[in-house]
Amino acid sequence: MVFNRKLPVGIQDFESLRTEGFMYVDKTAYIYRLVNEGRPYFLGRPRRFGKSLLLSTLKAYFLGKKELFEELAISELEKDWTEYPVLYLDMNVEGYINLLSLESAFNTNLKPLENRWGKDITEETPSARFAGLIRRASEQTGRKVVVLIDEYDKPLINTMEKRELHDAIRETLKGFYGVLKSSDAYLRFVMLTGVTKFSKVSVFSDLNHLRDISLENDYAAICGISESELLAVFEPELHVLAAKRKMTYEETLAEMKKRYDGYHFSKDSEGMYNPFSVLNTFASMDFRDYWFKTGTPTFLVNLLKREDFDIRNLESNVTIDARSIDDYRMDDDNPVPILYQSGYLTIKDYDRLCDEYILGFPNGEVEYGFLYELLPAYAPRNMNGDFSVGKFVRDLLAGNVDGFMTRLRAFFAGIPYELNDKTERHYQTVFYLVFKLMGQFVEAEQRSAAGRADAIVITADTVYVFEFKLAGNATAEDALKQIDEKGYLIPFTAGTRKIVKIGAEFNATDRTLSRWVQED
Repeated sequence: MVFNRKLPVGIQDFESLRTEGFMYVDKTAYIYRLVNEGRPYFLGRPRRFGKSLLLSTLKAYFLGKKELFEELAISELEKDWTEYPVLYLDMNVEGYINLLSLESAFNTNLKPLENRWGKDITEETPSARFAGLIRRASEQTGRKVVVLIDEYDKPLINTMEKRELHDAIRETLKGFYGVLKSSDAYLRFVMLTGVTKFSKVSVFSDLNHLRDISLENDYAAICGISESELLAVFEPELHVLAAKRKMTYEETLAEMKKRYDGYHFSKDSEGMYNPFSVLNTFASMDFRDYWFKTGTPTFLVNLLKREDFDIRNLESNVTIDARSIDDYRMDDDNPVPILYQSGYLTIKDYDRLCDEYILGFPNGEVEYGFLYELLPAYAPRNMNGDFSVGKFVRDLLAGNVDGFMTRLRAFFAGIPYELNDKTERHYQTVFYLVFKLMGQFVEAEQRSAAGRADAIVITADTVYVFEFKLAGNATAEDALKQIDEKGYLIPFTAGTRKIVKIGAEFNATDRTLSRWVQED
């Protein structure tokens, strides 16, 4: 099949996208609603989720570039197309390794605007320069000003592990962004985008007039790709992908959904696909972890380890109060809000009685990518990184339980002594990670309706049920007995697969598996 459609991979400028013939998922009905429904907004979304393109689209709209919106939804809605002065700031221009980086970011953004709207020599601070720009742009045009700030929180996100620098940058940004409140009389529209809200004693304490639409159902699909949009816009690409991967169309849809769907940004919203991963999948015609590989969640991994967070709950068992889900506080050390806001967890359910969200991994790309990042924090290796989930899977597919357990014993033996705290919880966490990562290739789970086994692995013809005990507390035989007594096998007895029970002892002194017993 000859394929000439241009995919907007990495294209964040709306004008370039439209004039150069790239595909576009029409979000302009949201634009019309935004500009007619309110004035100052904040939108939080994970990185590479379309925030920059959204602001670029707003910029084109407020500059009155009607020709760019032909045949889009807004062309049937908007009749005015008034041109306004637009101040567009992109805070993603620096790495923020020191305060000079912040000064450089201000200059990069403000100097071109000052070349256009002029500068008063008495305006020495970034805040004074910003306020002066807003006033002059309004006075010179006779119209109120539009301010669009992309990645407002990038200086704060990048310095989260450098507390002193973070606090200094935060204080500077409070004054700078505070201009948006004091200049309200000059403003037609304001939108800030970012990953998280730094509120209370932080930046958003001075921006309490902004309407935060991050969790509003009406705007849940303003960024990302819904399933209906995927099917309507990218049907040809889906067919080509299916042919390339030698899959049926239905299998291809299922794989896309498993890997990239599942983001929910409100209590009742539909699932959203990650746009970055979707576009890159169609560009390369292959399934890979595109979004996850563009960022390393080192800070979050370190925070989870430091706070002794039970990572087994990350699947779909994290609860958070509705008042806290969109609020990150540096002094709180609660990893859950930032895990949600940065896209590593998403809304799975909502408890209306308790006003709590239930969070979990959105999809396979995020789940397995994050678990791979977590593994070295709990089980650093002495063996030059030769850990391979595939080797474990091959042993079980071949029915080689002893080979599997021997490999698992060697894996634990390679954990440095000083990083092994000898607690049962620590070992359970490492077991969880190993077995959970196997779920990419076979069905692997930790829970059954009748109780919780340490691990269950299901292959085409066999169900393996594992129970581990800490030597001194119980034996491998006790583990087998628990499998029977707790009814871990009940969900699988009606099937045709062979059932294999494995009970094992973990020796805390030797820091490895000491023995195991198997029963078919």
